[in-house]
Amino acid sequence: MLLPFYKYQGTGNDFVMVDNRTLFFPKENTKLVSFLCDRRFGIGADGLILLESDSQTDFKMVYYNSDGNPSSMCGNGGRCLVAFAKHLGIITDTTTFDAVDGKHRATIDSNDKVSLQMQDVSEIRQKDNYTFLNTGSPHHVQMVDELDAFDVKKEGAKLRYGLYGQSGSNINFVASNGSDGYMIRTYERGVEDETLSCGTGVTAVALAMHHTGNYKDNKVQLQAVGGDLEVTFDFDTENSVYKNVQLIGAAKMVFKGEIRCEF
Repeated sequence: MLLPFYKYQGTGNDFVMVDNRTLFFPKENTKLVSFLCDRRFGIGADGLILLESDSQTDFKMVYYNSDGNPSSMCGNGGRCLVAFAKHLGIITDTTTFDAVDGKHRATIDSNDKVSLQMQDVSEIRQKDNYTFLNTGSPHHVQMVDELDAFDVKKEGAKLRYGLYGQSGSNINFVASNGSDGYMIRTYERGVEDETLSCGTGVTAVALAMHHTGNYKDNKVQLQAVGGDLEVTFDFDTENSVYKNVQLIGAAKMVFKGEIRCEF
């Protein structure tokens, strides 16, 4: 049959979007999801997102990695889904939606710049040369020298499997940009390669840099390979909790179409 779809990207992190409010999509078909995300034989994307109806919020986000398996929260995917929901006329400029890690609030302006509220973060593990935290997905944050020349895929895979086992973690390599923010390159589990951007990874880096004392402000500019993002937050010093964490950046439709596939 012909499957209608939309393609969105947020700082180069790209997603196949499917309006699944009628629940027609075979959600257990990992081979189909993997095919749709394949960059040679399918549409090509870092992940696939289903937009579904939800009784308590405006819509529900169902996210799959490009390997076809359901995954944890995707920040850039969430931002793109907000833009998709606006395109479908489900929302206007504000929304609340449900995702695998709970409810999220978001706003979107006339230029498709989305501010997505991420979950509160209270537990951050500090090691000698890295920081680990969960911002909806697990993230390893590590400062490195000469980030531009760093072999992200090779070194990221070593840590993803060697340090965190089969369940794994996303791996973020970070360097100061010399002024008011950080450059970041990310190896994403499920994609099993470097991606141009990772929303939960950018969020993790911002909080990790503040937690370790490398950055004092509560507004952080971050340069991913695919573009710039901003993270803002409030820090509850009494309870050591990061609250009102906002991931901010543009989300754009690339194209829409139909693809022939077997259900």
